[in-house]
Amino acid sequence: MSAAEGRTGTANGRTAMSAAEGPAGTANGRTAMSTAEGRAGTANGRTAMSTAEGPAGTANGRTAMSTAEGPAGTANGRTAMSTAEGRTGAADVPGWAGPALESVLGRVAVTRAEAGDRFPLFADPATGRWTTTGRGSWTGGFWAGLLWLRARYTRQAADREAAARCTERLTPWVGADTATRGLIFWYGTALADTPEATALRVRAAHACREAYDPELGLVPWGAAFGGPRLLARVDGVPGMVPLLASVDPGAARSHLCRHLELCLGKAPCRWSWRYERPVGWTPRDDPPPGWSRGRAWLLLALAEATRCPGGEELAEAAGLLLTGPVVPPADEARPDRPPDTSAAAITAVALLGLGHRERAVALLHDLVSAHVVDGRLLNGCYDLASGTATRHQLVWGDFFLAYALASLTGLVDREVALTGR
Repeated sequence: MSAAEGRTGTANGRTAMSAAEGPAGTANGRTAMSTAEGRAGTANGRTAMSTAEGPAGTANGRTAMSTAEGPAGTANGRTAMSTAEGRTGAADVPGWAGPALESVLGRVAVTRAEAGDRFPLFADPATGRWTTTGRGSWTGGFWAGLLWLRARYTRQAADREAAARCTERLTPWVGADTATRGLIFWYGTALADTPEATALRVRAAHACREAYDPELGLVPWGAAFGGPRLLARVDGVPGMVPLLASVDPGAARSHLCRHLELCLGKAPCRWSWRYERPVGWTPRDDPPPGWSRGRAWLLLALAEATRCPGGEELAEAAGLLLTGPVVPPADEARPDRPPDTSAAAITAVALLGLGHRERAVALLHDLVSAHVVDGRLLNGCYDLASGTATRHQLVWGDFFLAYALASLTGLVDREVALTGR
């Protein structure tokens, strides 16, 4: 791991990430913790999560989870979920989906015990040891989301309390200057069922709205992690779209459309752009045009947008981003290099939201059968350019895999899921 990504140390037998935990400095013009990912961010205000926007129905500002949404029955002292339970009928659920979800969410408890009050980032494929961050960085919301999924699955008070505490620890990012607040606060709160989480999402939404630049037509990437502030990066779009839409649908649509215009305007796709006066927008090579996670992030944002007012017509743009139901290489221009299962997991959630169920199921089956070991989604690529965690377990890969399986099995109602119809 280079200085640009942060140093890895050990504390109490667990791996800890130091320099990359918060808005860190840069090295050789690179943002600390790699600009190929996106980082964490802020927000302020009230997110009114309608059933079209969030993962579950709402009631009195709280996420309402009916008994049909979660698992039922216990076996040997632990909660068991059969494929026939939840809102999805048994005939609709592949036989492997329920056991896979149980395995992934069971592993969450192991990770929680290791990470303690820190946030897991990526884990070594051989040892399973996690590199963690103290403040959560741009991935903190995914860990909170995983904890909320486990809480829904087990219905245990201890799991719910752990999820609530984790979500509360995202609060310091509300004031950070970064577009990745969408990743943190949407995915970190949308599955929660506490008034505190709702209030935090509300604050985040208004803070993002305040950061919206009408001249640029988007929320700038920001300076929280160093580097140029006036960037448009694809990983600043998912999560930001529904978060903005809850307080200003027009700003949400503009944010998405400007990124679509830039990223897909001409071949090859460019996932990062810099704005400079009087030149305007110019493309950047980091991340590279072949970055498969860029394609997945934008597809997810489109799926989210279709659930926002007037967003149905945007679904047509998804055709430009759809690929075959396979796990892509981390860099599609370098097919001989490592794959990125996290890109595939993100894509699966997007496909379910866009109504492409068969494609989503095929992709999920590929992930579960070939890349999941003991509840760990392996072969995720954090940053190919720097060689950081190129075949690892990634916290956001686990989250999106678990979320897609939860949607497929009915733990989360896929009709009103984060990106569901």
